[in-house]
Amino acid sequence: MSKIVIIGAGAMGSAFAVPCADNSNEVYLVGSFLEDKVIEEINLKKNFHPILKSQLPSSIKVIKFSEFNDELKKNIDLLVVGVSSKGIEWIGEELSKFYKETTNILLLTKGLAVINNNFETLAEKLNKILKEKNIKKAKISAVGGPCLANGLANRINSSVVLANEDIEIVKKIGSIISTKYYSTEYSDDLIGVEVCAATKNIYSMLIGASEGLSSEEQSDDIKKKYYLNTAASLVYKAVSEMKNLTKKLNGKPETAYGLAGLGDLHVSSAGGRNSKMGFYLGQGHTFSDAKENYMKEVTVEGADLAFAIGPKIIKEFDKKEFPLLIGMIECICENKKLKIVW
Repeated sequence: MSKIVIIGAGAMGSAFAVPCADNSNEVYLVGSFLEDKVIEEINLKKNFHPILKSQLPSSIKVIKFSEFNDELKKNIDLLVVGVSSKGIEWIGEELSKFYKETTNILLLTKGLAVINNNFETLAEKLNKILKEKNIKKAKISAVGGPCLANGLANRINSSVVLANEDIEIVKKIGSIISTKYYSTEYSDDLIGVEVCAATKNIYSMLIGASEGLSSEEQSDDIKKKYYLNTAASLVYKAVSEMKNLTKKLNGKPETAYGLAGLGDLHVSSAGGRNSKMGFYLGQGHTFSDAKENYMKEVTVEGADLAFAIGPKIIKEFDKKEFPLLIGMIECICENKKLKIVW
């Protein structure tokens, strides 16, 4: 039995707790400082999760961050980060107060950042934060793959890839979280897995827009019936760009064809917030219009990523090499109507 602490009680952090508990581990689901009400509701309803609409195993101990005391911070085998990308600075600061370099950290959070005019993965960003706090050898791994939270919480067969430059580290993590429905593969391409896992959110908006992009002449009824030709074409082109982008950012290009790339793009394009935003953009709405009128209270990760890395990409990347990526970024960051050059 291993001691696993998951910080972040949103959909994915909470769903991830299910296979951890099913594998007979001691599991703590710790809400961030913004999640006290969610934690209270989960406990009131005896581990029924209000966002997932699913029952979490009774063995999972669900607590507020204020209850995450010094005793609970001892002897942690796996520390899982499930906060949003905007919370990386906060979680880095908190981890620095008790983290031991013998403990594995696993990032569920997806994203890229531009720091000192350089692209950085969230693993690199978290590592820098910890180094500034004199933690020199943090063991940070990441997970990617086609795994929606609701499916995982309901024990639907799912596969992910765990990534670390030291592959033995992720094999150890896999041994304590894998179940018959949650299978793990391993990669030493930490950068590539993170790049694909993050940018698939932008590309899934594009696939979501495929109905609207399928024709400039045909009626809405015809496009609704037959847009899959366009969707399939865009999937192929998106994966090709992800391969080139991964290589450009010093990852392995073949990672784009794996679980963190093609696999995650497929499941994200089939539904979800990014794909839904893409649908509205494909219908001719600007991003600001779609956000205000249809998704005002909804976090769209692909849009957040576009704002974070878009200006640097527009300035430095060749649009002939990345027409889909730059087209989506211009749509989001410059509030233009979506237009793709085929």
